[in-house]
Order: sequence, then structure tokens, then C-alpha cells
Amino acid sequence: MEQDRDRERAGERAYDIVLFGATGFVGALTAEYLAAHAPAGCRWALAGRDTAKLERLRERLAVLDPSCASLPLLRADASDPAAVRELAASTRVLATTVGPYVWYGAELVAACAEAGTDYVDLTGEPEFVDRMYVEHDARARETGARLVHACGFDSIPADLGAYFTVEQLPEGVPLRVDGFLRSNALFSGGTLASALTAVGRGPQTLAAARARRLHEPRLLGRRTRTPVGAPRFSRETGTWALPLPTLDPAVVARSAAALERYGPDFRYRHYASVRHLPFAVGGTAAVGAAVVLAQIPPARRWLMNRWEPGQGPDAERRARSWFTARFVGEGGGRRVFTEVSGGDPGYGETAKMLAESALCLAYDALPQTAGQLTTAVAMGDALIDRLRKAGITFRVVDARELR
Repeated sequence: MEQDRDRERAGERAYDIVLFGATGFVGALTAEYLAAHAPAGCRWALAGRDTAKLERLRERLAVLDPSCASLPLLRADASDPAAVRELAASTRVLATTVGPYVWYGAELVAACAEAGTDYVDLTGEPEFVDRMYVEHDARARETGARLVHACGFDSIPADLGAYFTVEQLPEGVPLRVDGFLRSNALFSGGTLASALTAVGRGPQTLAAARARRLHEPRLLGRRTRTPVGAPRFSRETGTWALPLPTLDPAVVARSAAALERYGPDFRYRHYASVRHLPFAVGGTAAVGAAVVLAQIPPARRWLMNRWEPGQGPDAERRARSWFTARFVGEGGGRRVFTEVSGGDPGYGETAKMLAESALCLAYDALPQTAGQLTTAVAMGDALIDRLRKAGITFRVVDARELR
């Protein structure tokens, strides 16, 4: 029934899913995942600005699945509003890997909001997310479009991990959750470009956050907080916990504000988890240096040029990569320890998360929502079920009653 309503809302579109930016590093991995896991009858297409690259990708996919030899190829440039509008109007769900999103993503979000098309991306850029809320949330609510940002390692492990943890705690009471993130993965050129762009736009990011606060309705009768915790040794995880000022805490807070299950007073803190103190100190210094360099345009360009977009770790290195996101939740006299874990977070698992998010919006029975949403609000348990079946672990490690 939900799928029938979606089709009625969107009209009979040519495609169920369009993957935009399919020839980039993560885009190609996402295309390979869809080739292997899209259900029979799924009408999906590859989109990008370079037809020759799209053709070469289609040839690679046809080796994995001969039926991919007939995949439609759609040419569109992110900077061409007319082409982007046509692309958005052709599909029920549009997934994009084209970043930095603050440069290349706005036209696509606008087109999806206008066309009533569901949208998923991989952004970790707070400025972009806040700007898109201010500019397009209201229109998306009118057309029924679900605009779901951060559908990769930013910010699914944190968002759905906190959501999963809250489900293990009592209802209707104040709740506290801390998240601890560990990984051994490497960056691609596109990821580095997005990260450096985000940290290099401090004034713009603050201005976008202020504008969002003016547009967001106030939360009445409930409270959500995401304080920056101090560096400390975490006895719960046996690691050094360093505050991690990414998009993740804001996403968790927005899920908490939208869902009463998080209780009347919800607090979330987000940390990087490091086993040895020298690595913690060195990592903090390296991140600080990168943030400083990102403020200087020539230095930022130099860093970006070290790893060009489209480049990334090879299959052997990705196979050795992993992540764990551990959560400690407490409330109502109960404490729980949960974990979300998987393989290579930046590429293999991110491609999986993006593809499964698109498939979830296209095919699953979901809450009636619209506008700019988080993964927990838009998809919640349905997406957790998909990710579990795809090999990402969500588990309760321990639960205990507090005296």
C-alpha cells in the first residue's frame, strides 16, 4: 500500500532510482552494489555529466550482471538547472554522490523538492544541510518529497545507532547516550575535498546554522542537547574519547526532536575512540593543523590536490578496513551498551548504506513524512533491517538495571 501511494504521489516516473555521480569513486561502488542487490523489476539508471565514463561503467556492470548492459544512461551536469530538473522529474528516488555538496548539490535538492522526488546523498557538510533546510524544507513538505541527507558513514552509524540504543531504554524518561566511533579506514579524494571545504567555510557554516534556527519551530515540552564533551578516558569502552565535531550530533539531535521515543529530555555526546594516548594526542594535533590549513585557500587547494576526486583506496586496502560505533545509553534506571559495526566505512559500507537508503525509500512501508528528514525519522527500523541483512551489525552488547 505504501509503495502504491508513493507511485501515485510521484506519478508514473520512468525510473524507481537514479544514481547521479555514478562514475565517481563511491558512485561506482554504489552502482556495483545496486547491480548486485536491486530487486528484480527495479527500474534504475546511471546519471552523470560524462557519457563516455557512464558507458565504461555500464560495461563493467554488465560483467557482474549481463542485464546491466541495457541500463539507461542519463547525461546531466549539476550546474545545469534545466537538466537537473528533468533528471529529478524522471525518477521516484534520486541518489547523489556528487560533492562537495555546497558547490554541486543545491540545484539537485531544489529540483527534487519541487518535483516531489525522494532524495538521498552522502553529505557531511553542516552548511549545506542547513541551507537546504531553509530553502527547500517547506516546499518538500508541500510536494511530499523526502530529502534525506547524510546517508553514508556520515551519519547513519551515529543516527541509527542512537535510535537503536534508545529503543532498548525505558519510554517517557530523560535519556543520555554517548557514541564512540573507531575505524582504520582511509579517505578518498572526494571525501577529503568535502571535509576540507566544510571546515574551510567557518563563517558560512555559522551563518547557515543561525538562519536555520530562525526557521525551525521550537520544541515545546521536550528538550534535546548535544554538548561537546571534554576529552577523557572512557571506562565504558577502554579507550580515549575525543570530542568529534562532525555533522553526526546535529543529525542525532534532529531525530530526537522529531521522535517522542527519545524522551522528554535527551542528551547525546559524540566521540572519536582511540586506544592509545600518543595516537590521541597526535590525531588531535593533525586534525587541528588540517583545520588551520583549510582556512587558507592556497593551502586548502594544495591539500585537495594531493588526492584528486575519483581516487581512493584499492580493493585490498578496503577489505582490511572496518568501523565500530559503540553507544552507552542510560535512563529510567537502566543502562545499555550497543554496537554498530561493519567493514570499510568510507566506501564499501557507505555505498551499501546509500544504496539501501534509496531502495528503502523506493520499496518499503515507511511513516508518512515529508521535508528534510533524518534516516531515523524517514526510515528507522526498516533501514536497520535492510542494513542488518546487508551485513552491518546492530547488537546489544550488554544491558543492566541500575540500583
